[in-house]
Amino acid sequence: MATKKITDSSFHSDVIAAEGPVLVDFWAEWCGPCKMIGPSLEELSEELGDKVTIAKINIDENPDAPAQYGVRGIPTMILFKGGAPAATKVGAAPKSQLKGWIEGAL
Repeated sequence: MATKKITDSSFHSDVIAAEGPVLVDFWAEWCGPCKMIGPSLEELSEELGDKVTIAKINIDENPDAPAQYGVRGIPTMILFKGGAPAATKVGAAPKSQLKGWIEGAL
């Protein structure tokens, strides 16, 4: 399952009202570290399959959700469980660390 692109208008239905856990990656085109972790998140989306949905939201095109959740630096990843933030990770990390963090937070 590839990462899912979401927007401010789809945030509620794609994240808050989602059946299972959703990891939201807040990113931007100009962000080097965001581009570094992008391929890792794609791979983790495939590896973790039904355990978690990995979604990406471009903060430049969608300013409301980042403001609502206090995103100050990117990349910021917030894991939502039951419609609420359960864990947050700021900054890039190797795929193995990202996977460990996600699995630990699930």
